[in-house]
Amino acid sequence: MGRPTDNPKDISLKVRLDKASSEKLDECIRILEVSKAEVVRQGIHNVHDALTQK
Repeated sequence: MGRPTDNPKDISLKVRLDKASSEKLDECIRILEVSKAEVVRQGIHNVHDALTQK
């Protein structure tokens, strides 16, 4: 089942976005050339890092 990994992604998340947020997400995936899921993962890490640096 897929490639072996040390960090399996086995948790699914469904979100609802407004049009502006969806367009920003689309722009991010175009510029970064990564998946929507990867942009969300990076966003989570960025927000968490900002919170823990206070």
